[in-house]
Amino acid sequence: MDKVYQPQQFEKEIYKEWEEGGYFNADVDESREKFSISMPPPNATGVLHTGHAMFVTISDIVVRYKRMQGYNTLWLPGTDHAAIATQTKVEKIIAKENLTRFDLGREKFLERVKDFVEDSRSTIQSQLRAAGASCDWRREGYTFSDELSHAVNVAFKKLYDDGLIYRGNRIVNWCPRCHSTLADDELEYKNEKTVLYTFKYDQDFPITIATTRPETKLGDTGVAVNPDDNRFADYIGKELMADFCGQKLNLKVIADKEVDKDFGTGALGVTPAHSYVDFDMAQANDLPVVKIIDEDGQMMENAGEFAGLSVKEARDKVVECLRENKLLEKEEEIEHNLSVCYRCDTPVEPLTSEQWFVDVNKKISGWKTGKIKGLEEGKEYSIKDISRMVVLNGQIKIYPKQFEKVYFGWMDNLRDWCVSRQIWWGHRIPVYYRKPESNLKVQSSEFKNNEDIYVGTEPPADGEWIQDEDTLDTWFSSALWTFSTLGWPEETPDLKYFHPTDLMETGRDIIFQWVARMIIMSTYLLGEVPFEDVYFHGLMQDKQGRKMSKSLDNAIDPVEVIEEHGADAMRLSLISGIAPGIDMRYYPEKIIGQRNFVNKLWNVARFVIGSMDSGVLGVKIDARDIREMDLKNEDKWILSRLDNLIVETTKAIDEYRFSPALEGVTNFVWHELADWYIEMVKADLFGDNEARKVMVQKILSFILMKVLKLVHPFAPFVSEVIWADLSKKDWGKLIVAPWPKSIDYYDEKIDSMMADVIEVVSGTRKMLADYNMVNVKGQQLSIVFKNEKLDKKIVLEMMERLIKNVTKVSVVDEIADDLAVGTFKCVDVGLRVNEEMVAKENEIVQAEIDNVSKYIKNLEKKLDNVGFISRAPKEVVEKEKNKLADAKKKLEDLKERLK
Repeated sequence: MDKVYQPQQFEKEIYKEWEEGGYFNADVDESREKFSISMPPPNATGVLHTGHAMFVTISDIVVRYKRMQGYNTLWLPGTDHAAIATQTKVEKIIAKENLTRFDLGREKFLERVKDFVEDSRSTIQSQLRAAGASCDWRREGYTFSDELSHAVNVAFKKLYDDGLIYRGNRIVNWCPRCHSTLADDELEYKNEKTVLYTFKYDQDFPITIATTRPETKLGDTGVAVNPDDNRFADYIGKELMADFCGQKLNLKVIADKEVDKDFGTGALGVTPAHSYVDFDMAQANDLPVVKIIDEDGQMMENAGEFAGLSVKEARDKVVECLRENKLLEKEEEIEHNLSVCYRCDTPVEPLTSEQWFVDVNKKISGWKTGKIKGLEEGKEYSIKDISRMVVLNGQIKIYPKQFEKVYFGWMDNLRDWCVSRQIWWGHRIPVYYRKPESNLKVQSSEFKNNEDIYVGTEPPADGEWIQDEDTLDTWFSSALWTFSTLGWPEETPDLKYFHPTDLMETGRDIIFQWVARMIIMSTYLLGEVPFEDVYFHGLMQDKQGRKMSKSLDNAIDPVEVIEEHGADAMRLSLISGIAPGIDMRYYPEKIIGQRNFVNKLWNVARFVIGSMDSGVLGVKIDARDIREMDLKNEDKWILSRLDNLIVETTKAIDEYRFSPALEGVTNFVWHELADWYIEMVKADLFGDNEARKVMVQKILSFILMKVLKLVHPFAPFVSEVIWADLSKKDWGKLIVAPWPKSIDYYDEKIDSMMADVIEVVSGTRKMLADYNMVNVKGQQLSIVFKNEKLDKKIVLEMMERLIKNVTKVSVVDEIADDLAVGTFKCVDVGLRVNEEMVAKENEIVQAEIDNVSKYIKNLEKKLDNVGFISRAPKEVVEKEKNKLADAKKKLEDLKERLK
């Protein structure tokens, strides 16, 4: 083996061998138990970022672990056409050519998008391979493939036929830049300062209102107050006229418990066309809906003199009007969450629009009752009911568990899902109109039983039809991901065998956009859950806890990490210290630390393999061989620690506790194996006792074989390279080697005894370092045993073997007065030091005594102060007394040490 492990020399070739050898492939095999995962499809426009690297690492750990356990393991990869994101990127590209999509026209623009996507898909695929993703590339899915597009159309038609999809005029989130609707969970929020304006509509209006958006009041059709607010009791139910900045308003006063009596004046202007809350109030109270802001973010003609102005310009003008007419009573600055488009950062405008919606509250019958627990035959349920049920009854388990509350909170407040988007790149809505294009604005009430409207999986065969211009929300197609990639809507053998999948691993930020929608669609279309476990990882932050972003220039490129340090170091650094759902800090020092572990493993393996005779290297040693050996205490201890490691690592991965699993393996390799056991047996490996030498070689070979299996899911490349050297390439690939089982060698007694030995040796080494005696030859140690159960022989042997330059360790009844003393829980160790060392130590201890004595005097003075005792809280006084007691005890210890 080379002196230094160079990942760049091995990783591409190893991955090629795995892929070409078919080790990632999984086909239907009823004789074997399956384990399946669907890869969260990265955007086809993207490159590998830390979020991708995280899901690849965690998913691949589980996939490799399950594969080694003997499961028929499928990890199905794919990419997402990412409608808005992709269209936005291509529009920016053609803008550099002074073109818009309208200049190109729909067909030519879509050709440009397809070319762009193909290039991007190949990039992300190669980067996923570089990260070690052991997925079945034969099965790669794409949300805009012909097969998945057909599945999308089938799903839409079924929803439509069941009355769960409709076209209606409802409030939506509108991006004036993208010119498209956005789902609630596609919004991002920016905390900013804004002004809360308090004013009257006109001088005669009896109610004062407060708002942060006075320009929208031009479209008010009501005033809302809390029903328990006595200030407005006489006005509830009345219709009041107002002349607001030249706009005639007819305002009905309504009562709603959602109105906060303590916010502003306790009264709110109701603008149904430009607020979700107000729209719901309008629906409940039969208020008119008046739209005054258009899709370009400008005031409409019915806004009177403000028509044609931008929202910002209109706000300024309205505020100016209120001031001039002495209607503005107060302006105060408040903190405010501004909603912006998650793709282009443009402020989002809530407005009413004719769109396609999935009805999440409508109850229907005909649910498949076989695979969803708790369903009653013939009873009606909404898709929201079922999606709650499968998490509530434990059919889907969420990790971490506290995210169940987040899921239920979102599901309980879920509005009808707007699935139409006003962009060109995406699945065209499979609705066709027989009449000219003007009929595209058919009202929802006209849809059912209208012979001029056709909804189908294929275009109508007869007559002249015009397809709806809108495309479907990207999340509509990705919601079908776990089953559409397995052949649905056909009842394929793959679908029957591999679905439901076993695990979905993804970021906590898309619990609503994707995970909840997959649950909705799978339970509705298949009558079964899409997956049994969901593991959410946290988001990436830099060392200061800031979100990684281009603007801060604090993002770490995983591709660069792989190129410089190798995929294993990147993978290990991503899972070190993580916990499910918790955001993690990621910085270069973590990467360097894990690269060092990879090198440590390499060096340990290089030493072990290099010390082996030809008759041992490449020979499989099993637990029976080990049990027949005449083992020493140190052998029994390392085998006990190995057995514990196997059990605990297996348990941790089963429970998705990846960081503790890694920490256990790291600690064993770096410390228990390298720092202790190898040091204990070095003399045997290079001694004259041939039988003992071969025995140690076999033990080390056995341990290394098990360790490589435990390491493989975390660091697959370096472990595969070492495995080939250890086995002389005779044992097959590590990727399909069986996962280690307990060797039934755990011994609590030997563990405890060796822990004591390690404490004594470590403590003595530290004492030698403190006295600067590490390299002083001819040291003699006196030792007093305080624990009769401790094996004196092994302690003495290990002290002489493991502590440099020790010539003799003598067991005594008490430590002589002229020796420096190290006190441990099981022994006292005496060390003879020269006068210079004693003088230096005296100086250090005396200085500490002086500091502690001064601290005690200050505390005593404070506690003698009657004013402090009488005024300070009782717990504060008690805390100071405890400090004094601790300081006095420390002073006694220091004086004893000085003696």
